[in-house]
Amino acid sequence: MQVFSSLTNPRVSSILLSGGIGVIPTDTVYGLVARAEHKQAVERLYDLKKRARQPGTIIAANIEQLHTLGFAYHALHIADQFWPDALSVIIDASSTAKYLKTTLSDLPVRIPNHEHLLRLLRQTGPLMTTSANHPHQPTATDLTTARNYFADQVDFYVDGGELSGRPPSTIIRITDGRIIVVRHGAVTMSPYDRD
Repeated sequence: MQVFSSLTNPRVSSILLSGGIGVIPTDTVYGLVARAEHKQAVERLYDLKKRARQPGTIIAANIEQLHTLGFAYHALHIADQFWPDALSVIIDASSTAKYLKTTLSDLPVRIPNHEHLLRLLRQTGPLMTTSANHPHQPTATDLTTARNYFADQVDFYVDGGELSGRPPSTIIRITDGRIIVVRHGAVTMSPYDRD
């Protein structure tokens, strides 16, 4: 298990590309991450998180990366108006691999507004991410808490300092042109109808 001080350290992308999992500072909170296109890595992430409703949020550098996972362009183009930002959009995942969605028919996805994270995503491809905590426990806002949760069960940590001031991403769903706020978070948004 290794600890890095930057998302841009080449070893971070190398470990993820080879199927490793780790804890990184995202554009919101610390996240447990695995390369979305690596089935065994995603399954390991889900097993480590130990929650019944497994899937987390897929983050990507652009909509083309999300399309390679099976998300339809028409849904991605609608969602793309909100990105890059700390706002996740739940979209249809019926054409994505079953290991990503398990029993669900849709998944939250987002393109973050974070230079170093986007640089990492351009190297690794899309990442499955979920908050760095165990079920019913507070999300890790510093490296010490994250390491207390996962110890050497992950392959690496990236120390991004204290993130307690960052709320989680806002999550929305777009249904029949109407935006439904599923979770309030970093981006303030009220439900409204798209023109």
